[in-house]
Amino acid sequence: MSGLTIRPVRVEDDADYSAWHRVYRDAERADRGESFVVWTEPETREALRGTGSTRVMTAWAGTVPGPDGAEQTVAWGMVELPLRDNLTVGHVMLGVLPEHRRCGHGTALLAHLEAYCAEHGRTVLGTETSWPFELGQDPAGLPGLEFGRARGYALELVEVQRRLALPVAPAVLDDLAASAAPHHADYELRSWVGDVPDDLVGGWAVLEASLETEAPTGGLTREPELADVQRVREGEELFVRQGRTPYRAAALAPDGTVVAYTEVVTTVHEPTRAYQWGTLVDRDHRGHRLGVALKVAATRLLGENQPEVREVITWNALDNPWMVSVNEALGFRPVECLGGLEKRTL
Repeated sequence: MSGLTIRPVRVEDDADYSAWHRVYRDAERADRGESFVVWTEPETREALRGTGSTRVMTAWAGTVPGPDGAEQTVAWGMVELPLRDNLTVGHVMLGVLPEHRRCGHGTALLAHLEAYCAEHGRTVLGTETSWPFELGQDPAGLPGLEFGRARGYALELVEVQRRLALPVAPAVLDDLAASAAPHHADYELRSWVGDVPDDLVGGWAVLEASLETEAPTGGLTREPELADVQRVREGEELFVRQGRTPYRAAALAPDGTVVAYTEVVTTVHEPTRAYQWGTLVDRDHRGHRLGVALKVAATRLLGENQPEVREVITWNALDNPWMVSVNEALGFRPVECLGGLEKRTL
């Protein structure tokens, strides 16, 4: 018995929520060093308050008595459940402060999160763990991987975190744009800051939803997401609450259909950092250098509006060489691997 008490986080209680997020942040930093990335305290709180109709996120605190007998948070957990598609899937995330490990707390917390997923009909459970890029694709003896495997999880996908130092030299962007231009002469490129324009949002919704299955997923279980405008608009509403700003670009075919998109997101809570979110080109329109053209457009747009941003962070699957080559041409460099693990309970 670990002696861990597990309970939902009181998100509207400032002290309780802050204690939980501090453990989340500190446990991740201890494992990942300079490569660690977490959602900031305000951004995570808004997601836990509600993300819309497509998914729900819940947070769990693992506590033990402190030296004075008062409750002390030493472990963090989160569960994300899709609500409109992928209804057998549950995503679990957890961590324990280093000084409280090897006590059974992680095992107890994972069992609790798995039971919560089971109560909601989830039989496909996913989780993640990270390790330094230089250790390779599947390093032996890595604590996070071994913890998952010992509890029935298999490594199904490896992505690489890459970082781009800003600003990118204008000559680099000019050369990339010029080399791509002859290949997409029949397409219209549009870029903007903020919400997707009404005339594009339907096509954007279709592409964004297909990213879940069009991007490499390895052996992970994924169904296509339901594509509708409501999902996009709810995401934009959450962005506003979180203090995030999206920099977006899209390519339109001659008939006006959205056939490619990219999105870079900043947050007021990390003013020198941006995150590259989805990039996708419809499979019927690949080979026209649309991906690189849109990434150049978004990078320029970001620099024009937020020159204080000094780096962009992204993740790409190892088996996505085309996107990796585009990112490397821009100047992205690998720093960390992210392993996607999965367990089936039926």
